[in-house]
Amino acid sequence: MSTAPDPEPRDPQAALVFDDPLSRQSSDDTDRGWGERPSGDSAGDLARFLDEKPPHHL
Repeated sequence: MSTAPDPEPRDPQAALVFDDPLSRQSSDDTDRGWGERPSGDSAGDLARFLDEKPPHHL
C-alpha cells in the first residue's frame, strides 16, 4: 500500500472567500482619493498639467 504525499502548503491569498462582500468597506466608502493631491514639487505639478492638457489647449 502506498502512502499519499504530504500536501503542499497553500497560499492563503489564493483561497476562495465565500463571505458577504457587502459587509466589507469598499474604496468608495472612504473619502480617500476625492480631490486630495499628494504634496509634491511644482515641477512635477507642471509636468502633470502639461501631460493632461487636452490637445485643443495648445
